[in-house]
Order: sequence, then structure tokens, then C-alpha cells
Amino acid sequence: MAHVRQSIRDNAVTACTGLSTTGSNVYRSRVYPLGEGKLPGLVVYTASEDVEHNRIDRPRDLDRTVSLVVEAIVRATSNYDTTLDTICAEVEAAMATDVTRGGYAKDCKLTSSTFDFSDDGDRPIAMAAMTFDIEYRTAENAATTAT
Repeated sequence: MAHVRQSIRDNAVTACTGLSTTGSNVYRSRVYPLGEGKLPGLVVYTASEDVEHNRIDRPRDLDRTVSLVVEAIVRATSNYDTTLDTICAEVEAAMATDVTRGGYAKDCKLTSSTFDFSDDGDRPIAMAAMTFDIEYRTAENAATTAT
């Protein structure tokens, strides 16, 4: 059985698949070759996780907050900011549809967005990284079950 974090990530990938601008170009890893036919696209990954113990008797419950990143990538010579904003709006709406991430989480909220640009090569690449903080709970001895 999968770690609850993986189930949350899988749910986010499903939620972001089929959006108008990126379609099925959604990938589960930040290490993925994004060729010409795969852009515009989204890359979904977890960046970090904070854990707090909420009681002292064992097994302890762990209150977790995982930072899930949905990175939008666009290759274009013009209007890339507009395209990124459109993709961000689509992702934000998709992620807000179910803040429980399929019942695995207590809450899911957008906490930051960062933007980057690279003009290497014949067509520039623009990126927007949206970070969602997702709160969930597991027992310390059962990371595969949300409580």
C-alpha cells in the first residue's frame, strides 16, 4: 500500500489531468524530459514535509503538512506570461475542487507561486511553480492510512 503522501500526489495529478491548456501533459516527477510535444505541461511533485507529534502516548498521531508543487512549463516566444496565468487559473480551480484530495487530507491550500524564465535556445521557456500546503494525519506506525 502507498504512503498517504503518494496517494495525495496521485490525486493531484488526476485533478490536473485534462485541463484545457495542458491536457494530458501532466508528469509525476520533476525529473522528466519535456520535449516539444509535451509542452505546455505540468510537473507534479512533493518538495518537503513538516511533521508534528500531537500526543505523547504511542502510537503517536503525526500531523503532517506536505508542500506539493505543480509546476507549469511553457515554451514560446511571446505571450508566455498570459499562457502561464491561464494555466495557473486552471490548476488552482482544479485543486480547489476537492481540498480533501480524495479523502486523504484535512485541507489543501495554495500558499505561494513563483515564476521563472529561461531564454536559452531558440524558444524561451517560462515556468510557474504553484506550492500547495496539504495537511493530513497518520499514526506513526501506519503511514499508509490517513486518520
